[in-house]
Amino acid sequence: MFAMTSQPKKLTARLGIALAAVALAVSMSSCGTTTEGDHGGQGHGTSAEADGPHNAADLTFAEQMIPHHQQAIELVDLLPGRTANAEVVELAGKIRDAQRPEITTMTGWIEQWQPKDGGTTSEHHGSGHQPGMAGMAGMVDDATMTKLKAASGPEFDKLWLTAMIAHHEGAIEMARTELSGGQNEQAKELAQQIIDGQQAEITQMKTMLGNA
Repeated sequence: MFAMTSQPKKLTARLGIALAAVALAVSMSSCGTTTEGDHGGQGHGTSAEADGPHNAADLTFAEQMIPHHQQAIELVDLLPGRTANAEVVELAGKIRDAQRPEITTMTGWIEQWQPKDGGTTSEHHGSGHQPGMAGMAGMVDDATMTKLKAASGPEFDKLWLTAMIAHHEGAIEMARTELSGGQNEQAKELAQQIIDGQQAEITQMKTMLGNA
């Protein structure tokens, strides 16, 4: 009789321990997911959501850097059929892969910062914050684009590297303007990332030109 009653008690105890372990695991998993999500949203300057205050300089930075990046990708798209230089092709791929997500991020910022009614504000748009592409630092002019489209081989490589170096230098100038005049921390973080990344690429391209 004693054996019959003690066995259910043991099973009940074991079941209770197992359930407690499962509950603890679920609790830890839930907490870990929340922490990771919080860090993921705040640890990158390229977050689609730009939290915190912003000013006209932040908006100008995004509005100008988007077409600037778009022209860099246009330059990358010229490579097929014009160069067989593996180092140039690899660098171009890095530039494209870095700048496409930044375009998406900055586009989201502009949508977030613009007035919800679709109108304009004197702070953001009254002075005309979207100048023509030719007026932005480092933009490649039409004559150079025409030469690039007509060139191939080593001639193309040299012209492309020269144009991209100037283009990067213009982006760095714009990013430094954002650092000095911007307010939004995520926009300034992205500006610093652009400076660091593109300065390293400029150094690489100058070395490539010297070896050409």
